[in-house]
Amino acid sequence: MSDDEYLGKTFKSGNSVALRLPKGMGIPEGTEVRMVKEAAMSFRVEPVEAPRRTIDISGFAGKAPWLKLAPREDFEERPSTIARRERQARGEE
Repeated sequence: MSDDEYLGKTFKSGNSVALRLPKGMGIPEGTEVRMVKEAAMSFRVEPVEAPRRTIDISGFAGKAPWLKLAPREDFEERPSTIARRERQARGEE
């Protein structure tokens, strides 16, 4: 048996049949996976990419009228803005 081959045995878990994935396979605990049946006793397991989490901030406006916006001078200039300005000064843009 090669290093990327593992033996396993199915077992009953509730009303399902389960198969343990050995730690050596490197699949982190809690990983959501998709199982694709390819033949009668052959299947493929692949990770499901988690959707990006977003926050809807549309309802935040006006919720804290006592807060004042910080003046622009309180923030450092973005490196990309500095680089663009320098390229423009050299005539590259």
